[in-house]
Amino acid sequence: MLQTIDPATTEKEVEIRCQPVAGGCINQAYSISFDDQRYFVKLNRVDRLSQFEDEADGLDALSAAEAIRVPRCLGYGVTGRHAYLVLEYLDLNGRGDPAHAGRQLAALHQHRAQRFGWRRDNTLGNTQQPNTPSDSWIEFWQQQRLGHQLNLAATRGENGPLQARGQRLLEAVPALLDHAPPPSLLHGDLWGGNFAYERTGQPVIFDPAVYYGDRETDLAMSELFGGFPADFYAAYCEAWPLPAGYPVRKQLYNLYHVLNHLNLFGGSYRQQAVTLIDQLLAEIG
Repeated sequence: MLQTIDPATTEKEVEIRCQPVAGGCINQAYSISFDDQRYFVKLNRVDRLSQFEDEADGLDALSAAEAIRVPRCLGYGVTGRHAYLVLEYLDLNGRGDPAHAGRQLAALHQHRAQRFGWRRDNTLGNTQQPNTPSDSWIEFWQQQRLGHQLNLAATRGENGPLQARGQRLLEAVPALLDHAPPPSLLHGDLWGGNFAYERTGQPVIFDPAVYYGDRETDLAMSELFGGFPADFYAAYCEAWPLPAGYPVRKQLYNLYHVLNHLNLFGGSYRQQAVTLIDQLLAEIG
C-alpha cells in the first residue's frame, strides 16, 4: 500500500541536490539526490494530487503483474503549494531488444479481469478518464471512451462535421467491434514517450492510464506517433497473435487519443479526427 510522505521531513541535515529533468508538458520534474540515493520527483499544483494518486495506482498495478519493468512508487502527497509524486530514479538512456519488449507487453496483456474498466476513474494526460466496470466492451468503448471524448469536444465548442459524423460512428461501433476481446490489463497511454530502456537493456514503461480493455488499444496507441520497431510487433504477435480486423479497429482506438489531443491542445487535431471518422464510416458503408 502506497503511503503519502513528506520529503521535507528528515532526521538530520543532509546535502540535497536537485536538478530539473524532462518530465513532459504537464508536470515539473526533478532528479533529487541525498544520502547516496536518487529519486525522480514530479511536482504540480495542489489540486492535481489526484492525478499523482492515479499514476501511483496504475504503476502499482503494472508492477504487480511482474511482466514488464515500471518505476517503483515511493510516495505522494502535498507539501506547501505543491502536490508531489516520488518514484525511484531509473537511468533510461539505454538500448534494448524491441522483440523482448514486445514479448513482455504480450505477457502484461495476459493478466485479465472479469470486466472491462478499472477500480477507479483516472486521467489521460489532463483529461478525466471514466472507468466504470462493464461486462460489454462495445458499451464501454461507446460510452466511456469515444462518447466521452465527443461529449468533451462538444462542451469545448467542437460541433459541425465532427459531431455529426462522430455520432454516426458512435452508433456504428458494434459493427466495428465484433471480435469479443477479453479484458486485458493495459498501460492505456502506450507511445514512444512513455517507453524506454534502462542502461541494462531492460524495457521500462511509465506514465500509465491503466484499465482493463482490449489489448489492441495499447498496440494501436503505440503506432500512432511513429510506432515502435517492426521486431516489437512481430514478437508480440508471435507470443499472442492478433485476430483479423485489427487494422480497422486500430483506427477506431486511435481516434480516442486524437480526440483527446483535440480536447487538450485545440483545433490542429480536428482534421485528423474527422479524417479518421470518415475512414471508419467508409468501412461500414
